[in-house]
Amino acid sequence: MSNLYLVASSKPWNKKLAEDLRVKTGMNFQLISDPAELTAKHLSELKPRVIFFPHWSHIIAADVFQNFECIIFHMTDLPFGRGGSPLQNLVVRGVFETQISALKCIEEVDAGPIYLKRPLSLHGAAEDIYLRASEIIEQMIVEIIQTAPLPVAQVGEPTIFKRRNPQQGNILETESLEKAFDMIRMLDAEGYPSAFLKVGNYRLEFTRAERKAGSILADVRITLQE
Repeated sequence: MSNLYLVASSKPWNKKLAEDLRVKTGMNFQLISDPAELTAKHLSELKPRVIFFPHWSHIIAADVFQNFECIIFHMTDLPFGRGGSPLQNLVVRGVFETQISALKCIEEVDAGPIYLKRPLSLHGAAEDIYLRASEIIEQMIVEIIQTAPLPVAQVGEPTIFKRRNPQQGNILETESLEKAFDMIRMLDAEGYPSAFLKVGNYRLEFTRAERKAGSILADVRITLQE
């Protein structure tokens, strides 16, 4: 049996994950960041033992998850929160503590049986949360390799999240300073559209928010709207 494990992620906070796992476990780990590499033909040449998906926003083809063990890491306590934009959908609902679920990839989105779950705090900016999650996922991958847990079917009525779009980052849609602060921090990560306001011909984008008594302090990027 192959001793190769793959980590599929295009996010910057997971760039070192394969190397860190290689050092920690002594196993052969390889990073896949390009969806074009995640084909059944290419994987048949690599013969990976398991493919781990710590943060993958692309569709996993049926001939991939049917022929290879694919383990997804989802930032909700499944079956609550199946679907897209889990972090943002949790924060807008006022959830500050969640679980990272490691689940088997099947045809139905985020509906596969669960290998294990671990707690995750949702306090702080999105990039901080994703870095924290990456560390926890690393520990979960090590545990899965060492203990080989059998996945167990999800129990309970599923709650479905819809993927959020950039226009939903408009701070005018919030109802309070607390909600505005959450809007800014939940989008404050590389590769995500920042929370914004439109003022006349200008677009104001907010990052690095701090909550103060009666106010929010944040960095602001101002551009002319097209």
